[in-house]
Amino acid sequence: MRVDIRNLEQDTSLDDCERMSRALEAALDAADVIPDAYVLEISSPGISRSLTTDREFISFKGFPVVVMTSAPHDGQTTWTGQLLRRDETALYLSQKGRSIAIPRQLITKVQLVERA
Repeated sequence: MRVDIRNLEQDTSLDDCERMSRALEAALDAADVIPDAYVLEISSPGISRSLTTDREFISFKGFPVVVMTSAPHDGQTTWTGQLLRRDETALYLSQKGRSIAIPRQLITKVQLVERA
């Protein structure tokens, strides 16, 4: 489920998206209106940028990202997929349900995918 939000008083921030995600997830789970597992994606025009902090990687779990590497990994220097997680050794993406681990030492940039 994708929800686009706008903060009418200022630029929409990561904190705005995080607050909405927590509130909406709790409400959806309590109401039990979606019978199957779902991915909740909160997005805004104010968040198209690179991910750098642990907090951003946690907050944008499940979001589509582009990962660029300094050297090829499995023959590629650009990867696109849904962000699963990041740990001390790798960043994990889902591509069509397949989990891919990209070594952190190769990663030069992780960018949220801009949507039209």
